[in-house]
Amino acid sequence: MFDTIKDTLGQTRNNYDKVGHFAQGFVPALIVRELLLKYHVVNYKSWRTFIIVCICMAISVSYEFIEWAVALGTGQAAESFLGTQGYEWDTQSDMLYATFGAIIALLTLSRYHDSQLHIKLLEGDEDEYYDNDNYEDEIEYNKFNNRNKSDEEE
Repeated sequence: MFDTIKDTLGQTRNNYDKVGHFAQGFVPALIVRELLLKYHVVNYKSWRTFIIVCICMAISVSYEFIEWAVALGTGQAAESFLGTQGYEWDTQSDMLYATFGAIIALLTLSRYHDSQLHIKLLEGDEDEYYDNDNYEDEIEYNKFNNRNKSDEEE
């Protein structure tokens, strides 16, 4: 299939590995997001998104380092083992595709992911569930109320 796409578009290389690297960012983004939400590691949406993308980038970089180490350790010609197909920026573009995968996963599936997780508040009624947008507002509201209660008690 990818050879047909290569021939149809007049490309010089088969870009099958780019789909794999895209998935290398897309899938971990959802797994990391669920773990961060489930264990309330990061409570602010913007920081959570940034950290998720950074973790996915770190996974991609680690994979590229492993690929490089195996090529050096086995003594094979690095170009044939790594499948660069003569493209000197293959490693960097692989990491970029993984980054795109993570960002697109977060942009397209976050709201649906929230609806499937039924996120509980850190504070408040354990039986109430909130979506992600209300979750952060409720945390701030509870912090504000707890601060005011402690001021009144003094």
